[in-house]
Amino acid sequence: MEREEAILNSKDVARILDMSPDTVNEFARKSILPAFKKGRQWRFRKRDIAAFKQELRGETAA
Repeated sequence: MEREEAILNSKDVARILDMSPDTVNEFARKSILPAFKKGRQWRFRKRDIAAFKQELRGETAA
């Protein structure tokens, strides 16, 4: 599996985006963050989170 295809959980994403896992789950539930469910847990593609983070940087820099 390529590094960009890595699958992350809410705690991993929370560390990357500097927010709580609860906020990450809420963003996933509201479709703010691209995510999918595996069982009852939210899962995230690393490349999607990297793109989201880049998008956030662009908005705050403007």
